[in-house]
Amino acid sequence: MKKLIWIFFILTIVTHAQVKNPIKWKSEIRHDKENIYEAVFTAILESGWHVYSQDIKVENAIPTLFTYSKNSSIRLIGNTKEIGKKIEEYSDVFEGTLIYYSNKVEYRQRVEVLGSKPVVFEAEVEYQICNDKVCLAPDGETFSFTLTPQSINKEKPQVLPINTVKQLTKSDSKMNSVVSLPKDDSAQEVKTSRLRNKNQIIIPGLNVAEPINKDCGEKIIKEEGFIWIFAFGFLGGLVALLTPCVYPMIPLTISYFTKHAKSKKEGKKDALIYAFFIVLIFVLFTLPFHLVSGINSDIFNQIATNIGLNLIFFVIFILFAFSFFGYYDITLPSWMANKSDKASESGGMIGLFFMALTLVIVSFSCTGPVLGSILANAIQNPNQLTMAFGGCGLAWALVFGLFALFPRFLHTMPKSGGWMNTIKVVLGFLELALAFKFLSKADLVAKTFFLKREIFIAIWILISISIVLYLLGIIKFPHDHTQAKIGIGRKIGAFIFGLIGIYMIPGLFPTEKPNLKLLSGLTPPLQVSVYQKNQKNGVLGLTTLHDYDEAIQLAKKENKPILIDFTGYGCENCRKMEEYVWSEPDIWNILHDQLIIASLYVDDSEELPVNEQLILHLKDGRKRKIKTIGNKWSTFQRENFNSNSQPFYVLVTPDNKILNFPVAGYMDKEEFKRFLLCGFTAYERLK
Repeated sequence: MKKLIWIFFILTIVTHAQVKNPIKWKSEIRHDKENIYEAVFTAILESGWHVYSQDIKVENAIPTLFTYSKNSSIRLIGNTKEIGKKIEEYSDVFEGTLIYYSNKVEYRQRVEVLGSKPVVFEAEVEYQICNDKVCLAPDGETFSFTLTPQSINKEKPQVLPINTVKQLTKSDSKMNSVVSLPKDDSAQEVKTSRLRNKNQIIIPGLNVAEPINKDCGEKIIKEEGFIWIFAFGFLGGLVALLTPCVYPMIPLTISYFTKHAKSKKEGKKDALIYAFFIVLIFVLFTLPFHLVSGINSDIFNQIATNIGLNLIFFVIFILFAFSFFGYYDITLPSWMANKSDKASESGGMIGLFFMALTLVIVSFSCTGPVLGSILANAIQNPNQLTMAFGGCGLAWALVFGLFALFPRFLHTMPKSGGWMNTIKVVLGFLELALAFKFLSKADLVAKTFFLKREIFIAIWILISISIVLYLLGIIKFPHDHTQAKIGIGRKIGAFIFGLIGIYMIPGLFPTEKPNLKLLSGLTPPLQVSVYQKNQKNGVLGLTTLHDYDEAIQLAKKENKPILIDFTGYGCENCRKMEEYVWSEPDIWNILHDQLIIASLYVDDSEELPVNEQLILHLKDGRKRKIKTIGNKWSTFQRENFNSNSQPFYVLVTPDNKILNFPVAGYMDKEEFKRFLLCGFTAYERLK
C-alpha cells in the first residue's frame, strides 16, 4: 500500500514534462563482415540532462529500452550494448541506485541478414531523461534501415535511416512523408511509391483557417469549464477544511499570529501573507503539468485515457475511501513535515512560506483524496488543473485570512466533534463512487465493456443507500461514537442522498433516449448496456462511422457533408454533448437525415493492421509512429486542425473542403445547431 501511495504522490507532484527536447538521436549502420552489420544509435544530451541505463532496476525509474521488429530474415546477435561514461549514485527519493549517462551514450546492436534480398530492419527506443530537478515525459524514437546482403552488393550495404525517408516521398507533395512497413516478415524490397488513400493522415485541402463559409456561425474553439472547474476546486477546498485533519488547525493557526506578533497590525499582515502562500503552494503543485506541452501536445489526453493509469486511480481511490472510513491513515513521510516545520522557524517571508507548506503536508491525510479527485478530473488540461487547485487554495486562504482579520469570529465557529468524522466518512463513500468512474473509463478505452451502464448505476445506487444508512446510524465505522445522536443535519443529508438514489433507478431499465441527464458524462454511454448486444453501435440510434476514409466514400455516394466528431471513450464532455444536445429532436433529425457522421476515437488503443502502421513526419519536424487507431486520429486532428481537444466538430465536403469554422467543447443546443446549419447552408450553395 505504501508503494501505491508513493505512485499517486509522484503522479501528483513529480513532473512528466519538458519545455524543449534536450536529447538528439543519430543512427547509422556499419558493415562488420559478410552479412553481419552493427546498428549504432547515439544519444546526445544537453548539459545537465541524463538518460537512464538499460540495466537500471530501481522502481519508478524508467530504463532505456530498445525493441526491434520481428523479421525471419534478420537475426539479432547478442543484446544491445551501451557505451559511455556510466554514472552510479544512490537516490534517497527512489530508495535505490540510479545508473545513467550524461552528455553522450552509444547503443550498439549486431544483426545478421539471413536471406539474399534487401530487408527492412526497424528499431524503436523508449527512454526517459532527467536532470537534478525534473524528469520529462517518457518519449520514443523510431529508426529504419534497409540492409542489402553482400551477395547482392559487395561494396556497401544500402542504408535507409529514418532521417532520409522524407526525401523519398518528396516527388509526391500531396502524400504524407512516411514509410509503410511490409505486412509479412519475409525479406522483400521496401517500396516508397504512392501509398493508398487509407494511410493518408495529413490532407492539404483541410485548411482550418480558410473555410468555405466565413459569413455565418462563430469560431467557438475555446477552452471549456474554467469557471466550473474553479468552483469545483473551491468547493473541494471548503469541504476539506471541515475534515478532522484541517478544521482544528484553524483557531490554532490564527491564535499563533495574534499571540506572536509584535502588534495586531503586524499579526494581521503576516496572516494575510500566510494565506497568500497557501494559494501559491496549491498553484505551484500544478506547474509541472504546464511544462508538458513542449514535447507532445496530446500527452494529457494520453495520460487521462491511459488504461493502466485509470486502473491505478481505481485502486488508489479505493484505498482513499477506506482511509476516510477510518481503517487506516494515509500520510506523507514524517521527515517532510519535520523539515518544513523546522524551516518555518527562520521567520520572515521564508518562515511564513514553510509554515503554509507544513499545513498542506500535515493535512494530506484528508486533503490528498480531495486533491486527487481534482487532479484526476482536470488532468486533461493544465489550465483547468491550475484553476481547480487555485480554487481549493483560495477557499483555505479566505477562511484563514478572514479569521486573521476578524479573530473575534473564531468564537462563532462550531466546536470540533463527531460531525467532522461524519463528513469524512461521507467523503469516503464519494471516493468509492469515483473509483468506479475510473474503472469504467479503463473499461471503455480497452473496449472490454464489462462494466455495463446498468451495473455501474446499480453500484452508485448501493453507495447512495449506504450513505443513507450511515447517516441514520444504522451502520457505523471505527471512529464513530457508539451513542451518536442523529441530528437534523444527518437527517437532511440522508434525505438528499435518498433522493439521489431514487433519481438513478430509471437508469436500470432499457431506454433509447437519455434518462439520467444530470449524470451525463459520468455513467457509461447508452450503448454500453446489458440490453444491447453490440456495444459498438452508434449512440442514440444514429449511424456513426469510425473511419474517415469510409465516411468520405459514403458521403460521395449519398451527396452529403460529413460531420467529423473527434471523440474519446474517456471523454466526459463528449457524452454530455450526445445526451444533452444530440438527443434533442431537431438536432437528432439533422444528424440523422442530412449528415454523414465520422466519430473518430482519439483514445482507441486497438492496433492498426500492420500495413496501415507507419512512421509520420509531423509539421513540427518530429517523427511519430502511428501504431494504434487512437494514434492515427489524434494525429489526424492535431496536424490538420491544430487542436487536440475533445469533443471537436468539423463539417467538411466529400472532397476534403472545410465548410465553416470548427467548434470545440461542450456548448448549448442553439450554438451547436447554428454551427450545423451554417455548414449545411454552405454545402447547399456548392451543390
